[in-house]
Amino acid sequence: MIEEQQNNPLHGLKLEVLLTELIDFYGWEILGTAMRFHCFNTNPTLEGCVKFFRKTEWAREKLENFYLSRFKRMPRASEAEFSLPPRKRTFAVGILPREPMVLTVESIELSQAKAASAHKERSRGPRRR
Repeated sequence: MIEEQQNNPLHGLKLEVLLTELIDFYGWEILGTAMRFHCFNTNPTLEGCVKFFRKTEWAREKLENFYLSRFKRMPRASEAEFSLPPRKRTFAVGILPREPMVLTVESIELSQAKAASAHKERSRGPRRR
């Protein structure tokens, strides 16, 4: 029985290729700011990053989410698929990757500050006594 190929840009994509695409497009500084992984900031090498992401599943999933959402600009996962790892998710037939999102260190820092502020507001919320 032949299994139908997934509609997912990660299908069949090796970690080295994914990292090379991201590094070539964004560079180490933007990846370090956006992802906040030590391997992108201190003496970054492709080999060191591959080793880290192979050993650290949660970090690899965060990297794959970044690849899908920022680099390939695919739609957010549905509620049903949100808990699945990025490589297990599928997209509707006909949904194709778009041009990568242009990011700067400043735009990333602004986005992170807004997210932190929103989180602080939500956690402050009405307190019950």
